[in-house]
Amino acid sequence: MVTQTDARPEVFFSFFMFTADLQPHNPAYTEVIAHHIRELYSYGYDGFDLPIAPTAATDHRAEVRSYIELKHRLDDLGLGDVQISTNVATTRQFDPTSPYPEQREQALAYLRSRIDITAALGGSLMAGPVIFPYNVSPVTETGQPIWSDALQEWIRPGYERAHPIIESLGEYAGELGVVVGIEPVDHWEQAAPNLVGDVADFLEGFRGHNVGVCIDSSHVVLGSEGPETFRRAVAALAPAGLISSIHLSAPDRGQLADSWIPWRTFLDPIRPVYDGRSWSRYSTPSLRSSTPSG
Repeated sequence: MVTQTDARPEVFFSFFMFTADLQPHNPAYTEVIAHHIRELYSYGYDGFDLPIAPTAATDHRAEVRSYIELKHRLDDLGLGDVQISTNVATTRQFDPTSPYPEQREQALAYLRSRIDITAALGGSLMAGPVIFPYNVSPVTETGQPIWSDALQEWIRPGYERAHPIIESLGEYAGELGVVVGIEPVDHWEQAAPNLVGDVADFLEGFRGHNVGVCIDSSHVVLGSEGPETFRRAVAALAPAGLISSIHLSAPDRGQLADSWIPWRTFLDPIRPVYDGRSWSRYSTPSLRSSTPSG
């Protein structure tokens, strides 16, 4: 996540480089996290994007308390002013697109707990694939993968069922000062949404301004329909302030400096319409070696 300043946007570092689980119950691991944060500050990073691990528990109160304790330990270690954003994904168990109302309500409770955790950590942005379950491929009743036109037919009612859940989530996030960024992820990792335009369509007619799109360069490169479609999607989102955050991430999750990203094609549509409030960067810990030119 990045906040615009007079000099430059603020660049946040993704802790996915180290872990997918912050182990909030483990004080010893908090020391490891604190070490990484201090070291990365020395490289020039301004804040940190923290992954919130999934859970199977349906009562989230103890989990939220564990992250409150994590924040207290970071405060005690002198890191109370560190800027934070969080990365969250829905799961097969907590699925806002489920045809079963009880499961959709459980998904809402799960996502609300992630908003609670974000706020407890002092963050104002929660981003990630929060509509369809991440890394879950749909299959028929006989276990056969659903593809092509059949997949599009399968997806459509899922979006309709998820719409009120995500809208309610946005209202709750606004009460706690948190913005939700829906991240479209390429079709190799997730059924939907895959394109920035998919999220733009989902958000059409949305109430409030606490839900937007998180645009990740790796997924745009791997799964977009092309530069003009991407440009139109950005233009559709920008007037309503629906671009929540930007991830700068190499398709192979390697160095940005030598990655296969068409920087101008990706950034030129974004720069004129986006104020730089919340950028995220996935990269090795060197700003100088990974900053794109131009």
